[in-house]
Amino acid sequence: MATTAGYKNILDNLTTAVVVLSADLRVEYLNPAAENLFETSITRTLDLPVDELLLESAAALDTLHAAALNGQSYTKREAEFLLPSGTRLTVDYSVSPIGSAPLELLMEVQPRDRLLRISREEDIISQQETTRILVRGMAHEIKNPLGGIRGAAQLLDRELADESQREYTRVIIDEADRLRTLVDRMLGPNKALKIAPTNIHEVLERVKTLLEAESRGRLTFVRDYDPSLPEFPGDKEQLIQAFLNIARNAMEAAFENQPAGGGSQSPTITFRTRALRQFTIGHKRHRLVCRIDVIDNGPGIPPELLQNIFYPMISGRASGTGLGLSITQSIIGQHRGLVECESEPGKTDFIIFLPLEETA
Repeated sequence: MATTAGYKNILDNLTTAVVVLSADLRVEYLNPAAENLFETSITRTLDLPVDELLLESAAALDTLHAAALNGQSYTKREAEFLLPSGTRLTVDYSVSPIGSAPLELLMEVQPRDRLLRISREEDIISQQETTRILVRGMAHEIKNPLGGIRGAAQLLDRELADESQREYTRVIIDEADRLRTLVDRMLGPNKALKIAPTNIHEVLERVKTLLEAESRGRLTFVRDYDPSLPEFPGDKEQLIQAFLNIARNAMEAAFENQPAGGGSQSPTITFRTRALRQFTIGHKRHRLVCRIDVIDNGPGIPPELLQNIFYPMISGRASGTGLGLSITQSIIGQHRGLVECESEPGKTDFIIFLPLEETA
């Protein structure tokens, strides 16, 4: 027979997060996996009410109370926990009453964030490839007749003697050229990457300098850099363009949210960099990845638009072309990276992941 100490030793070595709650829903035990998941320790949380360890809905807490009273086990899928630190966790958890009355509760918690993120990234990469194929096909279908229209207008222009009539053919030629340029922009960069050792902070500082000039000093920048990040193989000029597209959108959004007549909330953009180890992008696991966050304090992106912002011609502004983010996604994709976006009122975060290894 295993002793109580033996059972504790087993729980302490589980990779599954385990929490034991008293009948009145106070923390009695956390194993090391739970301490790591909830970013705390048993000494700090012992005897705390569970709603101080994790913030759940009132309905979820009522269900926990009912389980303690009735001895009913249950499982909840893809629940969202909000930790006191502000971190959000998506988890599956099971609750099992243990002991005799008054019943204690054993919670087994499985984090789902990583699996959901990988699934979401695969969807984004699939969307990106589908969009690229669609745009290339559409560009081919547009450019062929456009070339014919332009050529016919040029021939007609040579035949017309009346200068006033030739103005119309020049309008046709100019508009055909404008449409061709628009289609080329939809296709994104068509130049091969000029790979060289690149410092991500030099890229961000260049973007910051450009936006400071454009905003005439009215924009506040917060820089939160990880100085340990090494150089990586990349095309510096194309990366500047990619981050400039994101940061310009952030700047416009930040100015939109500025209170009328000024106020305490000044338009602000935050550049943050962090190193991630053993990180998966799509199907590939990378030894070292750079995470870059471009955060603005604008009004946020409407939920119905958020899922489609990387498609060409999708824009939340009347004056926008909807090409900047599509081009950015293409450039980051060429660097084997990924762009994601999280948004809520008052905070929009574009998250860019770039591998820091040599290109295969």
